[in-house]
Amino acid sequence: MELLTTNNVWMMICTALVFFMHLGFAFLEIGLTRQKNTINILFKNIFIITIGLLLYCLVGFNLMYPGFADGDIGLFGFAGFGLDAPLTDAGALDLAYNEGYTYWTDFLFQGMFAATAATIVSGAVAERMKIGPFMVFTILYVGLIYPIAGSWKWGGGFLQTLETPFYDFAGSTLVHSVGGWAALVAVCLLGSRIGKFKDGKLQAIPGHNIPLATAGVIILWLGWFGFNGGSVLSADPGLTSLTLVTTCLAAASGGVIAALVSFIKYKNMDLTMFLNGILGGLVGITAGADQMSPTDAIIIGAVAGAIIVFAVSLIDRLKLDDPVGAIAVHLVCGIWGTLAVGIFGELASGSQFVSQLIGVASYAGICIISSFLIIFVMKKTVGIRVSEREELEGLDAHEHGMDAYPDFRLNEH
Repeated sequence: MELLTTNNVWMMICTALVFFMHLGFAFLEIGLTRQKNTINILFKNIFIITIGLLLYCLVGFNLMYPGFADGDIGLFGFAGFGLDAPLTDAGALDLAYNEGYTYWTDFLFQGMFAATAATIVSGAVAERMKIGPFMVFTILYVGLIYPIAGSWKWGGGFLQTLETPFYDFAGSTLVHSVGGWAALVAVCLLGSRIGKFKDGKLQAIPGHNIPLATAGVIILWLGWFGFNGGSVLSADPGLTSLTLVTTCLAAASGGVIAALVSFIKYKNMDLTMFLNGILGGLVGITAGADQMSPTDAIIIGAVAGAIIVFAVSLIDRLKLDDPVGAIAVHLVCGIWGTLAVGIFGELASGSQFVSQLIGVASYAGICIISSFLIIFVMKKTVGIRVSEREELEGLDAHEHGMDAYPDFRLNEH
């Protein structure tokens, strides 16, 4: 009982840290976008957290952990609506549910992960997507697609039953690329913001509060202690401390290398690239944080940091408009981190690398198809983009009738 209590307390602390990450996402998004869209972004982030938890309670948890039967192909399962806690014969909560944590802690920890996928999309579509269609997308993607896809690995589905099981410790693919693929699809269907590309040339649209964006990244880094540290699923001192070390080292090397490569390429010290490099390192290490040595973590983070610079440049050349760099950070670095499990660390092998490729391809398939269907149908029916006037004057005024900074109004277009 004492061990269970220790493990459970650690898991609850990690749950709180992952919850705190949503503030980091919100700060990062509003900092890297314009003042006139602040309320819209905050509204979306709050909606994602609240509806995400409710949906995960009603259907998501039992879609993600359906208890696949022996011989089941492991593609889809559903254990029923709502939460039905395992009880002892005496009717009390079964504390033997798991040696690391209770049933309720399990649900809440996993529920905090669920909302993250839609938060990634929120940043990529900022400043031009209608709030209603975004809310519909969030309900369908977080409520159905994320948990079904998650069941393929974490729920004991077909990726877990491969001869060499696909490995994703804390979600480089299951969380980050699930959001990243949807962000890519959404950006393609939405088009770029007015003024982003003039006569085919890229025009910078600076964010209105870089100090706030910086605070968001620091909060996210802190939250990753829970994101990766909690994914140990116990308070095991050796494995937990190693995971936190590899997580921090990858973040640090990602930031430093992104800043360095950006300076060499553009001849300026770009803080936003530095910040996204840190996030890229964090996303990259997440798939194998418990399997890597400190040196491996530094290399993985460094590669992720370099990838960020070139991925952002490629996305711009393709005339895709991602205001916060979500696709480069969460999709590209998520893929890199997932494949890195087959190259570095204790699991490195040819067969593991092949399994990692299968996993990446499987999630690409379900995410691209599902997000395209959801967003394309809405584009052809209700429309997904605000009018030109609404975009120029700001979504805060037109979608919400509010101003984030009423005493400091700027006439910006």
